[in-house]
Amino acid sequence: MLRDLLSIRRDPLAYLVRTAARFGDRVAFPLPTTPVLLVNSVAGARRVLVENGSAWSKRTIQYGSLSLVTGSGLLTSDGTAWRTARRAVQPAFHHSGLDVVAEQSVAAADRLRERWPADDDAVVDADAAVLQATLEVVGRTLFGTDVADDGERVVSAVLGALEVVIARARTPLPVPAWVPTPSNRRLARARRVLDEVVDTVVARRRAAGAGPDDDDLLALLLRSVESGALPPEAVRAELVTMVIAGHETVASALSWTLHLLAEHPEAQARLHAELDAVLAGRAPTWADLPALTWTRAVVDEALRLYPPAWVVTRRAEEDDVVDGVATPAGTLVIVSPWLLHRRADAWADPERFDPERFTDGRSAPRGAYLPFGAGSRLCIGRDFALVEAVLVLAALLRDRSVAPGPGRPPQVEALVTLRPRGGLPLRLRPRGPS
Repeated sequence: MLRDLLSIRRDPLAYLVRTAARFGDRVAFPLPTTPVLLVNSVAGARRVLVENGSAWSKRTIQYGSLSLVTGSGLLTSDGTAWRTARRAVQPAFHHSGLDVVAEQSVAAADRLRERWPADDDAVVDADAAVLQATLEVVGRTLFGTDVADDGERVVSAVLGALEVVIARARTPLPVPAWVPTPSNRRLARARRVLDEVVDTVVARRRAAGAGPDDDDLLALLLRSVESGALPPEAVRAELVTMVIAGHETVASALSWTLHLLAEHPEAQARLHAELDAVLAGRAPTWADLPALTWTRAVVDEALRLYPPAWVVTRRAEEDDVVDGVATPAGTLVIVSPWLLHRRADAWADPERFDPERFTDGRSAPRGAYLPFGAGSRLCIGRDFALVEAVLVLAALLRDRSVAPGPGRPPQVEALVTLRPRGGLPLRLRPRGPS
């Protein structure tokens, strides 16, 4: 394991692939303290995440490191605290509000299109662009206000904080956060910026007033605090959680979707044909979603190949048996959607970009596709994210096409989500109806 640490830090995805290929679907890592088990079978993942999910907590290095940034929010909490917060914010993600998500997604995409150059073969960093667009959607839908004015500060602070979080999650014995190391000082600075932005957003909302019928995330949190259902620190925790989870993950999905379309012109041509038939040159709307079947399939397939949440960890709170292996209480289990989504026994030709696998009736074994997790901890924002991704993609490409940018194809960087290392340069080309 000491020899492997450098490989884990350099390229954790490649390390997981090599380890599973060499040792199989159940790999016990020889660590001196906590038992650690990599589970790479559909049955094993279902046992931990679905069938006996209540016996597996998020008391892991991964979520402990994330909590240094988010606090005890939905992403990192467990037990009563998680259930209370989930009940409080659930109405903000109800289906009845997805039409607002659709409206703001298209509006953010249109603002992005206006900023993009109109000349042929212009090169843009698509990754940076979709990060900004998804931040605008989060701000305007969940917070009842616009955090886009502070967008650059938010993104910079989030990325700075997540760099420290990632380093801690890959270190068996991380330095305590109170030790004034250079990385901990960077984390403290990033947290101060996030706190300032959250304080600004909350102050604006309090000044404007939240009506009793307002059901955006911020209004729900403020009412829950006033009623005593949630502690005051929950507002900060959930808002920062949503800034990170609500825009970083969708941006990752959109970046890789655009990359795959640029690399597969035949799939992009079919998407353009669908957009021309459904939209006829206009902007998409909530009502168009049922007809955008190929666009949705493209997003689904991108999520299969590049799942933003590429690794999930859980700790056993009681003895269990996972895929035939006895796992005593305290065992740390690692489940990787990156590996599960590439199993040849679940997916035909698994490395190939093939959106048709989501349109032609083929289906993977239950539990082999989990870009949003599974079980009771299924991502609360799944439908929010899918509506946003499909409509942003449709709005961006209704009169544009994308082609690979200069240089080599982007390398995958396994951070909190999967990011294209160094950005995603793509060529933009205006196009008319096909």
